[in-house]
Amino acid sequence: MATQMPTRADFEALLNEQLGGAGDEGFEGRVVKGTVTAIENGFAVIDVGLKSEGRVPLKEFARDGEDHGLTVGAEVEVYVDRVENADGEAMLSRDRARREAAWDKLEAEFGEGKRVEGRIFGRVKGGFTVDLDGAVAFLPGSQVDIRPVRDVTPLMDVPQPFQILKMDRRRGNIVVSRRAVLEETRAEQRSELINDLFEGQIIDGVVKNITDYGAFVDLGGIDGLLHVTDMSYKRINHPNEVINIGDTVRVQIVRINAETQRISLGMKQLESDPWEGVSAKYPVGMKLKGQVTNITEYGAFVELEPGIEGLVHVSEMSWTKKNVHPGKIVSTSQEVEVVVLEVDSDKRRISLGLKQAQQNPWEAFAEKHPVGSVVEGEVKNATEFGLFIGLDGDVDGMVHMSDIAWGISGEDALALHRKGEIVKAVVLDVDIEKERISLGMKQLEKGAPSPDAAAASNLRKNQTVTVTVLEVRDGGLEVQVGENGPTGFIKRSDLGRDRDEQRPDRFQVGQKVDAMVIGFDRSKKPTFSIKARQIAEEKEAVAQFGSSDSGASLGDILGAALKKGQE
Repeated sequence: MATQMPTRADFEALLNEQLGGAGDEGFEGRVVKGTVTAIENGFAVIDVGLKSEGRVPLKEFARDGEDHGLTVGAEVEVYVDRVENADGEAMLSRDRARREAAWDKLEAEFGEGKRVEGRIFGRVKGGFTVDLDGAVAFLPGSQVDIRPVRDVTPLMDVPQPFQILKMDRRRGNIVVSRRAVLEETRAEQRSELINDLFEGQIIDGVVKNITDYGAFVDLGGIDGLLHVTDMSYKRINHPNEVINIGDTVRVQIVRINAETQRISLGMKQLESDPWEGVSAKYPVGMKLKGQVTNITEYGAFVELEPGIEGLVHVSEMSWTKKNVHPGKIVSTSQEVEVVVLEVDSDKRRISLGLKQAQQNPWEAFAEKHPVGSVVEGEVKNATEFGLFIGLDGDVDGMVHMSDIAWGISGEDALALHRKGEIVKAVVLDVDIEKERISLGMKQLEKGAPSPDAAAASNLRKNQTVTVTVLEVRDGGLEVQVGENGPTGFIKRSDLGRDRDEQRPDRFQVGQKVDAMVIGFDRSKKPTFSIKARQIAEEKEAVAQFGSSDSGASLGDILGAALKKGQE
């Protein structure tokens, strides 16, 4: 019996058995091995065991400008994109095969947390593209370096390690970081370097960066912070007053934090401490000059020497300017004379006094104007109890309401003066310790009584007193209370109730009469009235003995009142 020739279907079944697929279509989307059968016109003809061969550009086999290195008969891996195209050829790709192999490798390395090698080859929005041996990854701009990089050109097309942050094969996304590798490497280097450093060590470094609060110094692969307060014992407003970027500086390691791996540095620690022996150098009570370095709401700092500052509290700045901002008394860089009030070496504090370097203005006033002296000044303020007068030396004196004028109430006396008025007064007392000056104005009045007589004749309105006629005029009488009391005037119309009693010529000089105080004129002199006294006595009599409606005549009532008065 003749042997039957195998059919096309038999070959297809045999091929599927070998490939484990369903015909040629089982090749698509897979990486397979093939043989180079020819090299022509810039293409490599490769046989992968399909119906037809495929053509792959030679440039896909050449990397980094190198020669492709292919020879006829060489075995290579390619990716089968399609089994057959319109021309009947297999669609093959060496780049795609390399990419798939790269993905397999990257997934394994990502799972193990390993670093991968790649090359930055392009720029995209928000970052760069990286070739990871065929797979393309995204490098965000923030992940290029530890610090912002202005020019990435030196990093382009240079093999370097990266850390995979995220990858999604289905979407074809890979995100990598160069910064993570640098930070990890740096941390390893820092740990090694820190082990070689110790607190108190003196070392040279280079200033890398300057901020408002200090400078970062490179100690040979590890940075330390040199705080502005540790640069010098003297006051420094900004680090660039002392150092510049690129300067080589000698510093001392002040502190090492093993947990955070932070290093604190100091320069002033290499200098002699100016606070040593400061108590003996600046004894309490010493007067010296200094320069104002800083002004705050609570006072001003004065530099006595480089590294030594004292505080002038706001309460010690001026004898007379109270509750005033220090900036209105002194200015920065001004040279001032101060007195040492207190020294605390342990806390590194010196209390200074600005006003103590000047003579106490109350002492100066007392020397220049002893008690009894006459002074002149402006009424600065009027209160319910007196007047404040501005005096020499920028001090104020107070005239109590009882010392403004004779024969007038304090309230009435206060009403006679206004703010801004220039007045004269007598110095009654100076209390230097309490910073008080007592003044008197009534003591300067013409014919003012002695203090004893004044106390006996402290007149008040509606008071009845006995006065002596000093002078008889057509318009009335000039009178005086007692022998040395205040003088006043009785107008013609106030000499009596009846018209025939209102004649000045019926009185004589030296005659004593009873009159009522009815007021005070602008010059604080009292005015009297006999008529007002008579009316007041009549009202009192009516109140005591009954009204005229009771049947008694007014004459009877006044007669009874007169008799009682005589009794």
